Amino acid sequence: MPVRIVTDSACDLPEPICEELGVEVVPLTIRFGDREFVDRKELSVDAFWRELGASSALPETAAPSVGAFEETFRRLSDDGADAIVCINLSARLSATMQSAQVAAKSLDGTTPIEIIDSFSASMGIGNLVLHAARRARAGASLEEVVSEVEARRAREHVFAALDTLEYLRKGGRIGGAQAMLGSMLSIKPIISVIDGAVEPAGRVRTRSKALRFLVDQVPVGNVELISVLHANAPDVDEFLKMLEPKVPDAEVTVGTIGPVIGVHTGPRVMGIAWIDKE
Repeated sequence: MPVRIVTDSACDLPEPICEELGVEVVPLTIRFGDREFVDRKELSVDAFWRELGASSALPETAAPSVGAFEETFRRLSDDGADAIVCINLSARLSATMQSAQVAAKSLDGTTPIEIIDSFSASMGIGNLVLHAARRARAGASLEEVVSEVEARRAREHVFAALDTLEYLRKGGRIGGAQAMLGSMLSIKPIISVIDGAVEPAGRVRTRSKALRFLVDQVPVGNVELISVLHANAPDVDEFLKMLEPKVPDAEVTVGTIGPVIGVHTGPRVMGIAWIDKE
């Protein structure tokens, strides 16, 4: 059998794409107080956003257990996988990759397993998984898949515009007065993922300017793979039209942000992730 691709539910890659390409997704968990849910299995993306809107406290996320990864790896191994590549949420943002690494050691001497830190989040992971799964399906070797993913990881960019400061306030990242002032001034923070960590990339005064800021980051004619990520954003179609002149010939994948990333960004966030050409 070909190389099999595994990732975690922070990738936000649409489920139909995962099913079509045979990508295995190991879920994180989300806790609302004393209630715990398995991402996308016990709590759908839509249900999560409803719960989040009704909750006064910020929910917590937890990395998958070692056992969850081990079960997936063993099942793929028993099914005859030649090798396994597991691409995970940045180790600077979660313990997910460490769980995968420990699980992989339990299969030493059987199926080769490579664990890759995406240095990214959401569709930044999804882009790498998408490329890996397509190459694996085409018959690429373990070494080829790993080398190509690592090369593209170094050329990837992720930017997102938050629609509200409320979730930064709930998470203790900013104070209530600053959040209130920002809301009054319609401040829209722009964030980026750099070397696996979330960094501020700018602040603009309106949502329209925030969307324009995102589009302006995309280089014309130098995009290999691009994705739009959003959290129930009502203007995603408008954003896609804004983006089209920048990447007229590129395939654009649209992913809905789920619980793992959404607890930190809040609703209506809009983002973009792309891989530069060589």
